[in-house]
Amino acid sequence: MVNLQEGLLPGLSQTFRVKLKTMQRLNHRSFGSRGIGFPLRGVFWSLLALSLASQLLPGQVTQVLADGPVVQAKTAPAPAKGQPSVVLITLDGLPATFLRDPAVSLPNLRRLAQQGVAAEGMVVANPSVTWPNHTTLITGVYPATHGVLFNGVLQRPGLGLPPKTEAKKDGRELVAVPTLFDFARQAGLATAGINWPCTRNIESVDDNMPDVPEFFKSSTPALISDLKQNQILTEELIKNFYKYSGTVRDDMWTAAATYIIRHRMPQFMTIHLLNVDGVHHKYGPRTPGGDAAVAYIDTCLGRILDAIESSGNAGNTTIIVTADHGFISIPQSIRPNVKLKQAGLLTTSGNRVDSARAYAIPEGGIAMVFLTVPESKASDRQKVVELFKDSEGILSILQPAEFAAYGLPDPADHPGMADLILVAKDGYGFSAVATGDETIVESDTTLGTHGFLSTNPKMNAILVMAGRGIRTGASFGTENNPGIVRNVDVAPTIAHLLKLKLPQTDGRVLTEVLTPQE
Repeated sequence: MVNLQEGLLPGLSQTFRVKLKTMQRLNHRSFGSRGIGFPLRGVFWSLLALSLASQLLPGQVTQVLADGPVVQAKTAPAPAKGQPSVVLITLDGLPATFLRDPAVSLPNLRRLAQQGVAAEGMVVANPSVTWPNHTTLITGVYPATHGVLFNGVLQRPGLGLPPKTEAKKDGRELVAVPTLFDFARQAGLATAGINWPCTRNIESVDDNMPDVPEFFKSSTPALISDLKQNQILTEELIKNFYKYSGTVRDDMWTAAATYIIRHRMPQFMTIHLLNVDGVHHKYGPRTPGGDAAVAYIDTCLGRILDAIESSGNAGNTTIIVTADHGFISIPQSIRPNVKLKQAGLLTTSGNRVDSARAYAIPEGGIAMVFLTVPESKASDRQKVVELFKDSEGILSILQPAEFAAYGLPDPADHPGMADLILVAKDGYGFSAVATGDETIVESDTTLGTHGFLSTNPKMNAILVMAGRGIRTGASFGTENNPGIVRNVDVAPTIAHLLKLKLPQTDGRVLTEVLTPQE
């Protein structure tokens, strides 16, 4: 396998369109090394992507993109060589335990860990879902401070009506505090973000492709132009992007990231790869589908590491690979809105909820319960507590006085915060379904979810750091908590490496793994 110290031949830029059914006979495990030389290596990775995509969505026609440069970039020039850079990569939904499980195929991530340092686990923020935790990673504060509580913004349509979440929002509408992008821009550093949540229309991201529905419309125009000229983006891919499998989407985001790194290596860059999360939700972790998705995401990481090596700035780059949460298998699903309907606290017609004095929005292992009528809030609160306190699958019910201990705001201080939180036991998750009479439903497949309280160690995420400023073989953690860090520690550590100042943080600089000069 090629590592960060070894030279690499440049990649090829080409587009493959292949019917997936013709690739089902390929065994993806036979291509487990990045050591295959070009031009065959680029072909093999493309065929690998098709093979895995065929397992997840058989019969689709997909498009897989290789990484190579063809057209010179027309936007901001690359920073001068010798400038410190940090590349923060999230592999959405990759649990901490996977790194040390020999049955999980992660050769590139393990090689990176050997060159640097790996945590036993990283404690995430509550709720343990994607957008809140990605925001914590680049702010260093908990959701109680940065304000992101869902994968979107809560909207309250009116008294007695069920709230909903809306994802099509700008970053400034979502995040209440400055991020590392803002501080980097203030310091004159070049920045980039690929599929990063809560960054739509954020002016401090020079090359931006945000994690938001219809993200092509919100991406930096010059970046989209460059990617089109290099055949990384085509009109067909843009038109059908959400019809393709998650494998194809991660492939495109990886190709976009490697293009930026090779052409104009920024000093702060974030990359978010998403498919493992989607497959784990559908099939559960440590299943054939889940393991295939993990194996493929490791090849995407390998391509990013290759690009960093060939950027000319590898010796000045710190690489941080982490995740937003872990995962738990949930064969059973709780439908709290059905119980609320049966108790007369909400009404439905067809599949629509017409009215709701109480309504639950699921976030995996927790459900946020909103009481929508001020005049009856006290009595409705008591009804909800009585309704669920002895219910199957319910571990606990959190009241507002307990929220601060979990890094969550008081509903009196945040318009998007729930009035109560239902917490599920292991093996259960929450569903938004309000129709029918079943309150517990068993799945035919081993589903997976996250969103459990971060005190559950199964929510711990991976954390690997290597490169400039990182001591090889060092150990994370403190004497009282060896090997364990918190995700609020990532942003202050990045700020320290880039000589930025974070005026507000809930975390600390991870000095135990930094070289003395840092």
